[in-house]
Amino acid sequence: MPDPIRLDKCVAALASCSRNEAQQYIEGGWVSVDGTVTEEPQALVTPEQVALASDAQLGEIEPATLLLHKPAGLSVEAAIALVTPDTRSATDMTGIRLLKRHLRRLNPLMPLEDAASGLLVLSQDGRVIRRLTDDANSIEQEFVVEVSGELVPYGMARLANGLIYQQRMLPPCKVSWQNEERLRFAIKHVQPGQLQSMCREVGLEVVSLRRLRIGSIPMGKIDAGQWRYLPAGTRF
Repeated sequence: MPDPIRLDKCVAALASCSRNEAQQYIEGGWVSVDGTVTEEPQALVTPEQVALASDAQLGEIEPATLLLHKPAGLSVEAAIALVTPDTRSATDMTGIRLLKRHLRRLNPLMPLEDAASGLLVLSQDGRVIRRLTDDANSIEQEFVVEVSGELVPYGMARLANGLIYQQRMLPPCKVSWQNEERLRFAIKHVQPGQLQSMCREVGLEVVSLRRLRIGSIPMGKIDAGQWRYLPAGTRF
């Protein structure tokens, strides 16, 4: 039985390619060892264990951006731990091949407070990270807020334009009733606790808070605790 060798060396011989190209095949998820996809070029194998997919393609791996439906009551860190191959939403129609590397070193952007649920963006893509960090205050977010209580006179006008939070005059926002118990906000530069404070100012208490959209990107019909890919190049 031959001595084990590095997987990238084995693939280079199998595909008659360079070691660099072999690593691209491996990191792209095109190589299996004993029938299981292996993304580690340094793994030790014997040639008979290794197979290269018939449709394998060379190319750099695009950094991933994921949209997660964060459940209420979880910290951002606990929510990130929900991102596994098994929790990929069936509604994901991007066709992006799931790679282990896509689930590593994900940066949470425009985080949600623990009590809130809804859209959380997790990204490895420097362009997305810069956009949702440097321009965060100018990007509109949409929330559905379930409330209880009695709205004071002119309360909707005050919510839309005329409240102060943490000694800061809040910029105008769009607010409307979705139904008798839920308000819908389209708002920029929202701070933790701000929507709760705004509602209290007009006689309402927040029962639940869910983010539906960041910029032009909606959460869509992702179940709580599940995620989908955002296609590369999509703009917020």
